[in-house]
Amino acid sequence: MLASFQLYVGIDWAKDDYQVCAIDPDAAIVSRRKVLHDGKAMQDFADWLAALSDAGPAATAIAIEMPRGAIVELLLERGFAVFSINPKQMERFRDRHSAGGVKDDPLDAFVAADSLRTDLKLFHQLRLDDPDTIRLRELSRTDDEVRQELNRALNQVREQLHRYYPQLLSLCPSAEDAWLWDLWQIVPLPAQGARISTSRLEKLLKRHRIRKIKATDAIEKLRSKALPVAPGVAEAAAEHIAVLLPRLRLLSKQRDDLRLRMAQILEALSRPASSEQPSQSSDPTPDSQPQEHRDAAILLSLPGIGTTIGATMLAEASQALRDRDYHALRGYSGTAPITKKSGRKRSVLMRRACNTRLRNAIHHWAFVSLTLDERSFTHYRQLRAAGHTHGRALRGVADRWLNVLVAMLRNGTLFDATRWQPTHLPLS
Repeated sequence: MLASFQLYVGIDWAKDDYQVCAIDPDAAIVSRRKVLHDGKAMQDFADWLAALSDAGPAATAIAIEMPRGAIVELLLERGFAVFSINPKQMERFRDRHSAGGVKDDPLDAFVAADSLRTDLKLFHQLRLDDPDTIRLRELSRTDDEVRQELNRALNQVREQLHRYYPQLLSLCPSAEDAWLWDLWQIVPLPAQGARISTSRLEKLLKRHRIRKIKATDAIEKLRSKALPVAPGVAEAAAEHIAVLLPRLRLLSKQRDDLRLRMAQILEALSRPASSEQPSQSSDPTPDSQPQEHRDAAILLSLPGIGTTIGATMLAEASQALRDRDYHALRGYSGTAPITKKSGRKRSVLMRRACNTRLRNAIHHWAFVSLTLDERSFTHYRQLRAAGHTHGRALRGVADRWLNVLVAMLRNGTLFDATRWQPTHLPLS
């Protein structure tokens, strides 16, 4: 049953200001306003908006395209009902009011308000996340940005080593290990690498606790024939790497620090809330059930979910997890396919419109679970045998895991491989 509101407000947001349009249930314009992206201006706007409705903030519905931001958080804290919608859907709503393609900010604000009035069920109601989830989201996204920068720097280092010093790449093809960086600083040129002593290399490997590589084997590779490059090429490439190496060390340390901070937040979110008290029932029974586990603890108990994946899922799908909404979760993560039917033609395609970070996290979770869970690997092989691609099979495995996760969240139980009896869904 849809809620009824006395006032519908549309906000068209921009970088420096917001266009606001308020209408009544009959689509008559009550007021318009322009709000600057400023602390006092937004506080005044919230006061003005509260004064427009006699029934209080809860009777005012607000439509905006972005799901978070300072103005969204302010309105939610004040008790207004705030709804978001995909900008692509809002563009389609605009066509109902302007067939000629006219577009301006005041019109967009009116379209948002009127569309919320007529199609409330298509909008997504927003709620404030707790402070730990907000911190976790910021750390998770920062970690993703640092990871991309680290990969770019590593690619540049590999390219330079491939250009003049492939002997080092034969020891560590990814060039992402700190011991290789230290070795390069000792012998930045192939001629120097050919002269390094076995004892010095052994000390380096021992300091970094590298056991998979023996010093004698490394010496043999370092003393192999160098590439025949033009004079000055090796020195120029070495200077390039000398500039990149401090950046690599910094980015690597930042990733370690970010993962440590995310792990600390996940640990705090996994502990039972201090406000939870034992039941005060007057007739407790000996077989009473223990308190339910928190969402973070349940999520981290699943095979294949570690700090990075767990933080990404809690940060990017917080509301779907809190609502135990399996269909929203699989759609938001891109696991649910898209079906197109027209006449006799029918096609099932991969969902492209989704949260990319959440899709990547769940894809990696499904892939890792193949080595940790026999049922997942069996289901993957069945999908592959049915003719599905590797990516489609992994999405099938991920879909099963999301179903299990939501059931665990509803029951408040941790994962137990001996109790999991997955429903036999069709493979297509």
